[in-house]
Amino acid sequence: MDSIPALTIEDVANIDGVLQDYLQKSESDLAVIIDKGGNVISQYGDLEVMDVTIIAALAAGSFAATKELARRIGEVEFNALYHQGNGSHIFMNSVDDDTIMITVFGGQTTVGLVRFYSTSAASGLANVLRGLREKTSPGFQFSPSDIRDAHLFEN
Repeated sequence: MDSIPALTIEDVANIDGVLQDYLQKSESDLAVIIDKGGNVISQYGDLEVMDVTIIAALAAGSFAATKELARRIGEVEFNALYHQGNGSHIFMNSVDDDTIMITVFGGQTTVGLVRFYSTSAASGLANVLRGLREKTSPGFQFSPSDIRDAHLFEN
């Protein structure tokens, strides 16, 4: 899994711009971008809807569990999940191999509208995240050739 580098103010503005446009078009309440480990990358919208950190961790676990379900029926993975509640609903979809977008919405919109606009939002976010990963130089790198058959502390 590729890590997301530290975000600059400009990076956050680019991500927020995509999320703001997505929320307006889909008429949703909240969008959260997480990595597949459950770490929050960005969030936009009504933050009082839920505890974002807990939802991010649970969503990552849900995606991991359904990946195994997909594998059991011959699919690589399911790229979208929908959970319908009585008043609030959650739609989760893959942004790229390492990133998930969580959308929380209520009765003011439909899952069809959310799903429709999530495709273009995910594409826009994937482009932004790809640019972030490309512009960041890799940090510490390890190669198996770095291992030597010598004592660490020789006199």
